[in-house]
Amino acid sequence: MPRVLIAIFLFIIGACLGSFYLVLATRGPKKEKVVLDHSRCDKCHHRLAWYDLIPIISYVILFGKCRYCHKKISILNPLIEIAMGGLFAFGYLRFAFSYEFYIFLVLSSLMIIIFISDFSAFTILDSPLIVGGLLIIIIDFIYKGFKPTLMYIIAGLIMFILMLIIKKLGDLLFKRDSLGGGDIKFAFIIGLTLGFRLSLITLILSTFIALPYSFAYFMLKKNNEVPYGPFLASSLFIVFLFIDKFNILLDAITLSI
Repeated sequence: MPRVLIAIFLFIIGACLGSFYLVLATRGPKKEKVVLDHSRCDKCHHRLAWYDLIPIISYVILFGKCRYCHKKISILNPLIEIAMGGLFAFGYLRFAFSYEFYIFLVLSSLMIIIFISDFSAFTILDSPLIVGGLLIIIIDFIYKGFKPTLMYIIAGLIMFILMLIIKKLGDLLFKRDSLGGGDIKFAFIIGLTLGFRLSLITLILSTFIALPYSFAYFMLKKNNEVPYGPFLASSLFIVFLFIDKFNILLDAITLSI
């Protein structure tokens, strides 16, 4: 099958998953049903038919409005669907069907979910982290074997403990919660994916990415509570995408010391 057709097929799958991720990330923090509940309009709560749920297309056909109450549907719906579809297609075009491709799908899924849930509700859900972690372990075991997989699990545990220590010190210093539990758990995913050395680079990079947003957020809203998960996820995504270049950088730093 031509690469373009495979990319289109993966775009469709990604768009469908993007729709589900949006529901998961918005309903999950509210403890609402996700899998077993029927899809419904957020405004009038009318049950939606299957033809109301076609990713991107339904939004365009309905001019961005609910078929039943005619109120506007959030533009976030098609944007997430397009973003997720684009990431799936890009992952295939970049990596083909390889180890990196499957890890890329897991990481891009986690990134989208964390972006939505942490920015909207200051929450990183446990279920995506658990599922994502298990998938990464399974993929590692299939492609790399038992011993390398075990080493990555150990790196994940080290990162988890390191972030827990940082939280405890931050709590003592600032006299309030400095990190959320989801950030600490996500650190395990970072270590599990990248190993210990690159995970440290990811933490450093995340602080630089978060700094301008945190400063602007504080100046505009006078609020010290800033979601950190999206910046951790973005840093993990960037480091994984350019992992060879970051490894060269680390090797150069190590030789210069």
